[in-house]
Amino acid sequence: MPGVEAQAHMSPMRLEDERFEQAPLKRARQGAVLLLLYPHEHRLYMPLMQRPEYNGHHSGQISFPGGKQEPEDENKIRTALREAHEEMGILPHQVELLGTLSELYIPPSNYLVLPVVGWVKQRPHFIPDPVEVANIIEAPLDLLLDSKTIQHTYQNLASGMRVKIPYFNVEEQVVWGATAMILSEFLAVVRELD
Repeated sequence: MPGVEAQAHMSPMRLEDERFEQAPLKRARQGAVLLLLYPHEHRLYMPLMQRPEYNGHHSGQISFPGGKQEPEDENKIRTALREAHEEMGILPHQVELLGTLSELYIPPSNYLVLPVVGWVKQRPHFIPDPVEVANIIEAPLDLLLDSKTIQHTYQNLASGMRVKIPYFNVEEQVVWGATAMILSEFLAVVRELD
């Protein structure tokens, strides 16, 4: 996997950021997200979700479906599938596992996240959980692969620091931070396979 090199391409912070430490992060909570590919209208798509506005680190942000590993999850792959079902109605038994990407540490929420890549044969019937999902964004893979989709803006972090960040412009939505970093590694893998 391209790992840190591909993730860092979309990082809002410098490479010395603690998210890139190589030592295992024992204090981190464990989580997983699902990158799901599906065909629709002669293109490949990937669903993203906009989180509702709330008092927390990821309020209103665009993310992949996913979340915290629960005791009943036998592994992080099951976490990603369970969370995708709970948040977006994606049926776990229909997802064909393609693999995983490099884990990524997310400092603001103290999660070590495993990106899980899957495929379904047709567009899912999305059933968003209104508590966790404000909006579903269906992102075409060819758009994500277009270098013009990557842009830059300034963002105020929870720490009060203002940083210039790279982001993916998807339907006029800013896809940045951990989601953009995970997406950057996934796209690097896709380009290598192409």
